[in-house]
Amino acid sequence: VQLQACGGGLVQPGGSLRLSCVISGSIWGANVMAWYRQAPGKQREFVANIISNGAANYADSVKGRFTISRDNAKKTTYLQMASLKPEDTAVYYCKYSQRGVGYWGQGTEVTVSS
Repeated sequence: VQLQACGGGLVQPGGSLRLSCVISGSIWGANVMAWYRQAPGKQREFVANIISNGAANYADSVKGRFTISRDNAKKTTYLQMASLKPEDTAVYYCKYSQRGVGYWGQGTEVTVSS
């Protein structure tokens, strides 16, 4: 299983971005697609996840601003980010987990700055 994330870039505060993560290889059964982020000088932190039945969870810091979704036919997960703040600046990583095994993508950089 390999993951390819894209969609990052430079955006002004208050702006929006949509990240995508395409998963190659077989996905089946109960699984979780997730987004994490790592800001400069900080540890990687959880942003959001969505399990195979569609239930989603969010970090408090992004709740109400970010929306995670998934398209199983395209083996893709999305992170729609709105009302972006400078503190959202980070490298965003997608993760796919199945049967206790996690696979990470390479990360896509998001910079929120005027």
